[in-house]
Amino acid sequence: MNTDIEHPISYPAPLDKLLTYGDARQGPANWADYLALGFGPEHIPDLIRMATDLALNLADTESMEVWAPTHAWRILGQLRSKEAVQPLLDFLEEPEMEYDDWFSEELPVVIGMIGPVALPALAEYLADLSRDESARITMTSCIEKIAEKWPDAREQCITILTEQLEKLDENEPDVNGFIVLSLVNMHAIEAAPVIKRAFDAKSVELSIMGDWNEAQIELGLKTREERAQAQPSPLPLPSVNKMYLPPSSSDASRGYQGASHKKTKTKMAKQSRKKNRKR
Repeated sequence: MNTDIEHPISYPAPLDKLLTYGDARQGPANWADYLALGFGPEHIPDLIRMATDLALNLADTESMEVWAPTHAWRILGQLRSKEAVQPLLDFLEEPEMEYDDWFSEELPVVIGMIGPVALPALAEYLADLSRDESARITMTSCIEKIAEKWPDAREQCITILTEQLEKLDENEPDVNGFIVLSLVNMHAIEAAPVIKRAFDAKSVELSIMGDWNEAQIELGLKTREERAQAQPSPLPLPSVNKMYLPPSSSDASRGYQGASHKKTKTKMAKQSRKKNRKR
């Protein structure tokens, strides 16, 4: 059965090809070279319209049309479209997209492709406490991706994240946690004093990165051997006629897994949400 539906708003060539271009479940390394299909800067306004088209984003998950917005925002990334940054960021908080995290997972890659021109908008969004918490967390990933892809912008990216972390009392612990995680991923040793201050203030969600000790290890400021040597020796077991009380929670029982969290942070931020598309 043909599950494609006729879209009420038409798109000019070559965007019309994207309505039937099909499955977009390829990872970033295998994204198509869309520019070879004839896309250029002159198509940016229509690509933005398609990328944020609710009817397409919410189309039948078995249809081909539902993938058109994904192709569109990937093309905007390949075109390094500065004009697309704000519309894409605003689309994160579109109420109708609440249960679709496909977009938020690919947005950091797209923004990373667009590059440092996106940083002012990202910094403003991250600092805006009226924005949705999970959307602000996505900003940390976007900034991290820019630093990864554009080494000359690394210092600016670190400054944006560090300055936001300094406002630790204004941020939710999860936001602080993901800022710390991105700084650690970027190996931002220069941010260590601010990171420590956030941990000391108990303003960081420990399940994301771990504690200050773990951050130091990931930053290369301390080895795991040094950490083990600094921990106190376990107390002797009480005699059998006394009640045994276990020691306070260890790092492992607090639920963090160090580097493994680096691969799942978007999912953690949206763990209560379900996919709207089949992966």
